[in-house]
Amino acid sequence: MSEAPRRSWSRRLLSNRNVVAGLLILAVVVAAALAADLVSTHDPRRLDPPSRLSPPSAAHYLGTDEFGRDVWSLVIHGSRVSLAVGLTTMLLTSLGGILIGLVAGYYRRLDLPLMRVMDGLMAFPAILLAIALMAARGPGVWNVIFALSVVYTPRTALLIRSTVLSIRETDYVQAARALGRRDLGVAVRHILPNCVGPLLVQGSFIFAYAILAEAILGFLGVGVPPYVPSWGNVIASGKNVIREAFWVSLFPGVALTLSGLSLNLLGDGLRDTLDPRLRVP
Repeated sequence: MSEAPRRSWSRRLLSNRNVVAGLLILAVVVAAALAADLVSTHDPRRLDPPSRLSPPSAAHYLGTDEFGRDVWSLVIHGSRVSLAVGLTTMLLTSLGGILIGLVAGYYRRLDLPLMRVMDGLMAFPAILLAIALMAARGPGVWNVIFALSVVYTPRTALLIRSTVLSIRETDYVQAARALGRRDLGVAVRHILPNCVGPLLVQGSFIFAYAILAEAILGFLGVGVPPYVPSWGNVIASGKNVIREAFWVSLFPGVALTLSGLSLNLLGDGLRDTLDPRLRVP
């Protein structure tokens, strides 16, 4: 891409309000996660029974939970786990979706068996399949990432396959074949670049889905271990004291909502910017 088209694309991207709003909110959340050790006021795992269920105050900005843990520190440190799970799941599902989608879309003989496997995985409700995988593997951050990657890879694979099918018979792809280029070269050089736009949009949504799913698994007690600070675990710990201390579940829920909102805004903005059919001259 030459310099002028790149500047034009960047200008369109930054002129989209959804992209700007999503990036700003996401930047604040990521910055808080990266600087968690600096901005947190207490050790998130430190128990302080005399201070249990204290309301928000100067000593505890967002109050304390039923064990006396500082909710502000729990939310800040919990963002690390939630964002790490979301980002890693997005990367793994993107890689798996690209591989499966390219192979299924380019080789017709492999299309039917691969897509039937993907359809079989998608036949299960996403969160139920994730719970089943977690029940089989046990709690743990990497087990959560594995379960969510299995759940969301079929969606990316179907998207890449549909893009490959629409491009496979175009003139420039046929010309590359006629020139004797190998299948791998044709797929990587001529087909894969056209999948980048849809993949970026899908990746932003999967990032948001994975963060939300990790919180759901943590809330149900089948996600990361209870001693690991995460938004789902903190919300779950506050459900039993919601009447006496609503702030325990409220503030991690707000952080979860803002993160999901930012990624959905970013995904909508990327779709509007990258899809020429939605572009307003």
